[in-house]
Amino acid sequence: MPASRKGQTSPAKPLRIGMIGLDNPRVVSFAKLLRHEDEPYSIGGAQLTAAWPGIPSQDFSLSANRLDRYVEELRDRQGVTMLSSLEEVAEQCDAWMLEAVDGRTHAALFAQMVPYDKPIFVDKPFALDSASAEEMIRLAAAYGTPWMSCSALRYAVGLTSGLGSGKGERPSGADFYGPMGLEPTQAGYFWYGIHTAEMLFRALGSDCAEVHAVRTADHDVVTGVWRDGRIGVIRGNRTGNEAFGGALHWTSSSQSIEIKETDKSYLASLLEEVVSFLVTGQSPIDPEETLAIMHFLEAANLSLARQTSIKLPRPIL
Repeated sequence: MPASRKGQTSPAKPLRIGMIGLDNPRVVSFAKLLRHEDEPYSIGGAQLTAAWPGIPSQDFSLSANRLDRYVEELRDRQGVTMLSSLEEVAEQCDAWMLEAVDGRTHAALFAQMVPYDKPIFVDKPFALDSASAEEMIRLAAAYGTPWMSCSALRYAVGLTSGLGSGKGERPSGADFYGPMGLEPTQAGYFWYGIHTAEMLFRALGSDCAEVHAVRTADHDVVTGVWRDGRIGVIRGNRTGNEAFGGALHWTSSSQSIEIKETDKSYLASLLEEVVSFLVTGQSPIDPEETLAIMHFLEAANLSLARQTSIKLPRPIL
């Protein structure tokens, strides 16, 4: 095997990545970053070698209507070997990327992948409810399989730079905004709220105690209160404005954060972290934080339904 959990990749034999679920536009960007040395910010040490397209969700148009063209792109122009099952991909890879766009499918696919003892990256969202997330984490622990999951916005250059200016200090609060499209099959805030929630939790940590959500026709505001008294907010809009951004509040000042694509894309920044994880088996994200984000989004959905604040459990694994 070309990579060990302790993390050395042989230059002569790059880590082989197998991809599961190709109905996600990210798969094309990832393939280019992994397969083309002349691609800006291409990622060395790993290659996307094999993939199983998966089964599209017929009740979710963004899955059902896009799969064929992404399969064609990866097979015919990126040189990725298409296989007919997840099991066949397992025979030809050292690590996995679970890219299926429908979060409802992640738990079942993940359960099939963990027994192979290969590190797994699960693209956002990890799951669409906390019970599924907890079961996935339990399975991974039972098999000793490393995993990582997040939104690419977690590693946006502007956020990384802003947090770095604090020199290790945690912000005393944070606000983030972005588009908040809704998809009927994708559990409310889990579809697009995941992006701003990932940024918020990267800034403030996992220990959110209470959530309150408000929605109008075009906007959402979700407020979280952390157990140490800090407050974090995500704001979403459906007005056509698709800009991301935010503010970090420090003890002595507040700092605006511009979250936008730079020369280095969100996906390139994310893929650097993912490949490092797949090589070493060491996730840069505490599993408790990923689970806490699932609880946060689930509680925000419940807060809307009940029109009240929702208390959160401590994210203890």
